[in-house]
Formats: sequence, C-alpha cells, structure tokens
Amino acid sequence: MVTIEQLSRWLISIEGLTLFGNIRKHWTIHKFINLCETLLGIEIEQSPVISLAQQRNLARAWAEFAEALFLDIDPKHPFIDWETHIVTLVLGDENPFTLALEHNTPDKLPQAMLALAKSDLDRLKELASIDTNLLAETVSDLINIVHEAALSHVAIISEPADMNNSDRNFRAVSNPHHFWQQLLVPTQPWSASIDAFGQWIHTHGAGILSQHHAFIWKHQHKISKSLMAEDYLSPVINADTVSLNDLSGYDEQRSVVLENTRRFVEGKAVNNLLLYGDRGTGKSATVKAVCRAFADRGLKLIEVRKRDLMHFETIAEIISSRGLKFVLFIDDLSFEETDDTFTGLKALLEGGLERRPSNMVIYATSNRRHLVKEHFADRPTTAMAAEAQATGDVRAFDTMQEQLSLADRFGVTVVFTTPTQEEYLAIAEAIAARRGLLPQGDLARQQFRQNALRWERWFNGRSPRTAQQFVDWLSGGKGFPWE
Repeated sequence: MVTIEQLSRWLISIEGLTLFGNIRKHWTIHKFINLCETLLGIEIEQSPVISLAQQRNLARAWAEFAEALFLDIDPKHPFIDWETHIVTLVLGDENPFTLALEHNTPDKLPQAMLALAKSDLDRLKELASIDTNLLAETVSDLINIVHEAALSHVAIISEPADMNNSDRNFRAVSNPHHFWQQLLVPTQPWSASIDAFGQWIHTHGAGILSQHHAFIWKHQHKISKSLMAEDYLSPVINADTVSLNDLSGYDEQRSVVLENTRRFVEGKAVNNLLLYGDRGTGKSATVKAVCRAFADRGLKLIEVRKRDLMHFETIAEIISSRGLKFVLFIDDLSFEETDDTFTGLKALLEGGLERRPSNMVIYATSNRRHLVKEHFADRPTTAMAAEAQATGDVRAFDTMQEQLSLADRFGVTVVFTTPTQEEYLAIAEAIAARRGLLPQGDLARQQFRQNALRWERWFNGRSPRTAQQFVDWLSGGKGFPWE
C-alpha cells in the first residue's frame, strides 16, 4: 500500500515544477493529482475500512485516471505505460527552456535556467518511476470486495511483463529508442542527460515540432461566439514516407531542389522554388523526399493550401520566432484569376512590407507555367501591340505582365517534362527492381516492357506516377485488364 509520505512527495514534486509547469495542466496529471488527493483524504494509514461514499469517490478517481491514460494511447499499440507517458510529456513540452534550446545549445543558456530545468527533470523522473501496480493494489484493498469486480481494470496501468525497453511505444516522438537509451536514461537522474536532451531539442525543435516532421496549416473559421476562429499547425500523423531512394529519373531537376535545400539548412542564401511540369512527373514527391532527407537536421515541412495563403502574416509570426528551418509547401498552385490570394502570394514572395522570415523558404508545384489560367482576351491584339510599340503605352500588356510577374518572383523554376518512352521504361524497371519484381531473362524483360507500354496507353500516359501504378498492379499478381 502506498504511504501518505509517498503521496505527499508526489504532489509536492508536481506542484514544484517551474519551467515544465505546463505538464501540470495535462489531463492525465490532473487526474493523477485528484487520485492522490482522494487517497490522502481517506487517511489510508489509519483506517483500513472506509465508508461507501469514500469508496465511490475513490473508484471514480481511479476510473477517471485510467480513462485519461486510455485517451492518450496509440490505437496501434494499445497498452498503458505510465513511465512512457511521462517521458512523452517531457519530450513534447514547449516551455521557455525548450524554446531557448532551439536557438542555443545547453552550454550557452543561463546557469539559473539550467538549474531550474535540471530540478524539474529530476522531479519528473521521480514521477515516472511511480509504481502504478502499488497504486492499483492500494485502491483495490480500500474498496469493498463487493465492488472489486468493477475495478478489474486496475492492473492495466502497468506495462505488460513481456515488454522490454526496446519495445516501448513513444507514439508522439520520432525516434523513441534514441530518446530512451540516450536522452532520458531510466537508471539515472534525468538531469544527468540534460546535454543530450538539449542537443536533441536544438536539432529537432520544441513541443509539437520535436514530435513530427510534416505539418498542415489549418484555419478554423469562427462559427459561433463561443467557438472562435483558430489558426494552428496540425501534424501529419501518417506522413508520406517517400524517400530519395524511391524516386527514379529527373536526377538533374531533383539535384537543384536538393542543393537549394542543403544551402537553406546550412543558413546560406537560397531561392524560392517553383516546380513546374506535366502531371504525375514527381514534383510533389520530390519536395517531400528532399525535405524528409533533411528532417534530422531540423527541417520542417509545412503544407499550406492556396485558400490559406492570406494567413501569411500569422504563419510568418509563428515561424520567425523559432530556431528551426521551414519549407512552406504549396502543392498544385494555380489561379483562375488574379484575386486577393494571388496578390498576397506576390507580396509573400517579394515586394511586400512583410517579408518572409529568413528561416522559411517557399516551394510550390504547378501544372501551369505562369500559374494563372490564361485567356486569349488577356493578350493584346496585333493592332493594340502595334499601337503600344509606336506610342510607348504598355497598358495593353498589363494583364499579361501581371500574370507573368508571380511566376517570375520564384527565384528558380525547375521544369519536369513528360518522360520519353525509354525514360518511362527505365523508371518502371527501377521501381520494379527496388521491389524485387523485375523479371530476369531477355524474354521476360521484353514482356515486362511491352506490358508497361500497354499500361500507359490504356491509362494515364507516360509518367513516373503511371510507372508506379503499373508496378503496383504487377505486385498484386498475374493478369492485366486487357487480358
């Protein structure tokens, strides 16, 4: 049975948190505090028999604590581990200390801040070491045996016996094994790991940024007086795992994006990029794969939908204060007309009073060379052009120049064109080879190429996407739609 001294020490540790004080507000910690206070109110060391009202309060406190933990687990790994939960809260907390670490390594921070952080980490280590089996047994012993069946879940808070450290599920962090083995070592005070912990935050970011690589900017409109408009970064839980090794062809185009990104991560001057070309040629995949390649160097990818470009000032304000690098990704960018969003993007790229932060670069993909849908009426007639040439009046070209000006503001345009037949076949063969599906022998290889060509004629034309779809079909077994 837990003692009053233990319960008091746990509560004092939580209340004594300073820089990591936000953890105190988390719902699981709140419910844990309520459980401890309920046990203290019963005076557990003085009376083994408690009233029905006390039993009900204790049962409710335990049930709410267990429910809070269940709300915070990963459905793919449905087990509860209190220690893992505390570690996840620590690694995901955004506070003055972790935000300062984005800009500085631990050795450059004030000693007073480091001292407070070390104290907090050791308090949290003590909380993570709490034996929840003992808590469960205490609750079970105090509640009348008649109600024990209602508490059959008391053992679930403990980690399954066959789980070892290497199997722990850190659902909210990128590299749990690294965290557990090198950052917050279970057998040592966590303050001893502050340098490794600080270096991780310095590289990967604080709070939600440390937990994910890719995000989507979301804007929730105001729908009532009680539900106000909200802007926030939403993490991409199931991010596309495409890597540079998964892509074939377009090496020259990809090298431009790769080199620009490398310079950006290294803090050098870079250009905004427009990836223009035919559908299915791998423009978006290139951006995602390149950014993923630099994820371990603190690069974050934020996708912004065209309709949200008007929120640039808010995005810039959030990003500019952080110590990481951000690629603002606008996929399939095009405009039906030169509207306010068009004008806002022009100012974002260059020319507005509000310049893009130095730690942000813009990558956009489009199937339209000049981004705006063109109409013949927008182009000056021969007579208008002749008059403009004679008089020097350029107003006849205003609409067309307005449309051209946006694409020109991207520093570099990378062109992805439809592959030739041989390039398409080479891409299909490369994809099949990576997946162990490329047949051996001249006859089998020839049949593979013939089917790949027939596939592109039947469906979407020659492109890396079509080649990928062909190999996907091939992996499902024999037989084609035309057979």
